[in-house]
Amino acid sequence: MIKKILLMVPVFLVLLPALAFAADGPSIADLTAAIDSVWVLVAGVLVIFMQAGFALLEAGSTRMKNAGHVAGKTILTFGIASIAFWAVGFGLAFGDGGALNSIIGLKGFFLDGISDKAFPALSFSDVPISIKFIFQLAFAGVSLAIAWGGFAERGKLAVYFVFGVLFTVFIYPVVAHWIWGGGWLANLGTQDFAGSTVVHLQGATAALVATLLLKPRIGKFNKDGKPNLIPGHNQVLSVLGVIILWIGWFGFNPGSTLAAVDGGFFGFVALNTNIAAAAGGVAALVVSWMVFGKADIPSMLNGVLAALVAITASCAFVEPWAAIMVGLVAGVLTFFTAQWFEKAGLDDPVYAFSVHGIAGIWGTLSTGFFASKRLVDIVGVGKPGLFYGGGLHQLGVQALGVSVSFIYVLIASFIILGIMKVTMGLRVSEEEEIVGLDLSEHGSYGYPEQMKHMAETKGASA
Repeated sequence: MIKKILLMVPVFLVLLPALAFAADGPSIADLTAAIDSVWVLVAGVLVIFMQAGFALLEAGSTRMKNAGHVAGKTILTFGIASIAFWAVGFGLAFGDGGALNSIIGLKGFFLDGISDKAFPALSFSDVPISIKFIFQLAFAGVSLAIAWGGFAERGKLAVYFVFGVLFTVFIYPVVAHWIWGGGWLANLGTQDFAGSTVVHLQGATAALVATLLLKPRIGKFNKDGKPNLIPGHNQVLSVLGVIILWIGWFGFNPGSTLAAVDGGFFGFVALNTNIAAAAGGVAALVVSWMVFGKADIPSMLNGVLAALVAITASCAFVEPWAAIMVGLVAGVLTFFTAQWFEKAGLDDPVYAFSVHGIAGIWGTLSTGFFASKRLVDIVGVGKPGLFYGGGLHQLGVQALGVSVSFIYVLIASFIILGIMKVTMGLRVSEEEEIVGLDLSEHGSYGYPEQMKHMAETKGASA
């Protein structure tokens, strides 16, 4: 008997932690909240990592003399957005607005990272408010990064400070509150799961206004209005940037479930996200091949991004076959609208409005056609689309959401940037633009050896 008891002691010691855990450990609800919290934080970090994708994509898509500036301002502007969103933007977007809640939030400023009572629109999730903030900050940072596309190769560095704060405080949070923060568009049932309108259309509209006010880069158009090609200096960087963005989108869309213990729904959202991106990239490359006679790599990259933008609104509302349609149409639309805008005299160096604006509009409208009853019931927002027996109701709601969001950001951006243009100026001087923003704004080149060699070669030939 004594020998048996002694043999049982090691077994008891091994089982002791498990027994203690079962008796006094966390509940299933606590474990679920912990797993969800880890997932949302990881998803938020993936979205923040998209800033690296934007840096590589934009640097590769612009000229060598501006590469350091274009990449470096990504760090600066995310830092600005982080502080402004913590202080004011998050409260305006998701805070309780009381009697004005349908319009704007009025609580939760200077977030302490502990109290979440001021944010009823986010109360459906048990994830800590500090992690919810990080996740939503990442989205605001992406929207601002998109806006900077319209300033590329000619905007003053000082503009990034001023407009970065104003966009994060007075523009982005308003539409975010309308759709995600319990505002009037949310009450109508607007379906924008991860931000085709809230994130992408807002940033693209601000970029469009900047492009119009800054006017084209030197040498972009001839006197007869015919556009000249100003190629980016490194397609490899652009490709790497798109791959990083594609990966980051698995935080963007699936992370918007704010849950991992959800029956695997976040995996379904990831599936839709990936196949839409694939369809958009292939479609854009094929179309460019048909039109140009050559398979154009930048067009393919834009097709991938446009598809990702489009599926961002509909990823949780459409079946996989429809996700492919959403991505395919986005890739084709972006290709043709980019050509049209350039011929119309718009110098959008990274095609911000075509990729994020046009695709954002299409993606938001797409749920009005393809939202299935099964998925609408799961998400609990809005009604089924036209092809699933819902009639035109949801399409009308989506069109209203797109229209008022576009108009608000357009007007607000024109007012803010118009005042800035008159008071401080938006564009560098002609001499500074010719020299390049690396040297004129920062005093050093992103590629010092190459630029020094080019300058020496040019001086010798002269």
